[in-house]
Amino acid sequence: MISLAFVYISFLSLFAAMALMLSKKEFKALQYIPPIVLLYLFIMILSSNGFFEKNEEITSLYKTIKSNMLPAMLFLMLLPHKITTIVKLGPKMLISFAGASLSLFLSFMLIFFLFGSGSFDIEVLAPLAGSWMGGTANMLAVSSALNSSENAIGITMLIDSVDYALWVMLLLILVPFATIFNRFTQAKDSVKDITIDTACALRFSLRGYILLIVSALFVSLFSQVLAIYLSKFMGSVSMYQIILATLAGMIYSFTPLANIKGIQTTASGMLYLLIALIASRADLSFDMYLLNYLLMGIGILLFHALFMVLFAKLFKLDLFSICVASLANIGGIASAPILSAAYSQSLVGVGVLMATLGYVIGTFAALFLAQVLSWLV
Repeated sequence: MISLAFVYISFLSLFAAMALMLSKKEFKALQYIPPIVLLYLFIMILSSNGFFEKNEEITSLYKTIKSNMLPAMLFLMLLPHKITTIVKLGPKMLISFAGASLSLFLSFMLIFFLFGSGSFDIEVLAPLAGSWMGGTANMLAVSSALNSSENAIGITMLIDSVDYALWVMLLLILVPFATIFNRFTQAKDSVKDITIDTACALRFSLRGYILLIVSALFVSLFSQVLAIYLSKFMGSVSMYQIILATLAGMIYSFTPLANIKGIQTTASGMLYLLIALIASRADLSFDMYLLNYLLMGIGILLFHALFMVLFAKLFKLDLFSICVASLANIGGIASAPILSAAYSQSLVGVGVLMATLGYVIGTFAALFLAQVLSWLV
């Protein structure tokens, strides 16, 4: 059992770094079970078996790192992505993405209306919506804004990983049936010749690294201080903190700061450490209780699939458009480009840009969903 705070954070940092390094490797299996999920499951199993002592010293360190690193990570995640670049996708792809996001929103509402029972389900489903309409960073942001318990986050991660893997496999299986589907929807395969450049920097200088860290920590401090002030009028400190950090990332993406190399690497490092931290507080046992949530996740995806087929028929959309739009929401930037490449290597950029749009809207859409679900309760 780990009882010292320094040993605790060193252990988590080591395994977060190992998972991050693994994510850079091109293993076929990692398309379905991402390293970030393996990291969470491994640390969660250790935590559920009492490997980490939840004493005052470790708890204090956990809260300090999580509260300060989360806004910094959100800021860096959004920094490289100018929202204006989304127009490169064109109206057809944007309509497909809007349909995917809206259908997921409605699917979450339906499943909650049919099977949801209270506030704990909101703590599970709203962060899941953040992940399935954005990415893992959005999930963490929403769970923080809602003050979700570690156990609720654990269930969310489980649904996200298991049901997501099934969804990715299904969409990849559908690729050869594009011609048949397009005849059904009377869609023109107009994305054949789309090519979008999405080059990214993989290295950074020491000066650039220091500037990134200082800027991110400043945004974290600023968002926390201003959130305390705004919460006096309405809402919670956590909610304002997340919104302010997200807006800061969107605004500063238009400044020279967004051109510094290494932003994504730095943000990913923070994300993996945050995932390890949250997993270290989880205490889950696998039983029928968890199976119910897995089935709720599958129900959401089934409703989403039905809505997307109807949407494609109505707007005469091709299979590529709706599938990549769906995976850009549910899988994010880690898997949407893979599906795009399955149709054509020149379409990888489409998947990246659509997933970027999910990063921007995911947190806000999921927080609004949480409010709607609370009204249903």
